[in-house]
Amino acid sequence: MDMLNVLPSNFGYAIFTYLYSWIMLGYLAVKVGGARKKFDVKYPTMYSDTHQVFNCIQRAHQNTLEVYAQWLVFQTIAALVYPLSAAVLGAIWVTSRFSYAWGYYTGDPSKRMYGAYGYIGYFGVIFLSISVALQLLGVY
Repeated sequence: MDMLNVLPSNFGYAIFTYLYSWIMLGYLAVKVGGARKKFDVKYPTMYSDTHQVFNCIQRAHQNTLEVYAQWLVFQTIAALVYPLSAAVLGAIWVTSRFSYAWGYYTGDPSKRMYGAYGYIGYFGVIFLSISVALQLLGVY
């Protein structure tokens, strides 16, 4: 079976959203690596007892990883039926993770809320996934 004939024609936009998320995760990881060096936090230590800024940088990455798997699932389900909408919502979520991290990197955890607009993208793909499920069940 040829995947290009099975996937929606606009699914390529969703693929670019996945690639964008890969860049975002790489960026966050590099920032943690740089902070480990700067604040002398050795592996496997996750958090520092003395450097709040390191902990904020680490948390920005860790929190993103904590929700990433769920986002991937909902992003994929939504994109199979609504590829363009899912791509836009996914791009909003991924972009918000940069804003979230940059706010957190200040050392003031409350500034992570600069990325709160990402809930539009996150809950958007969840809503679209629910729509797909209901369609498959014949509810509408």
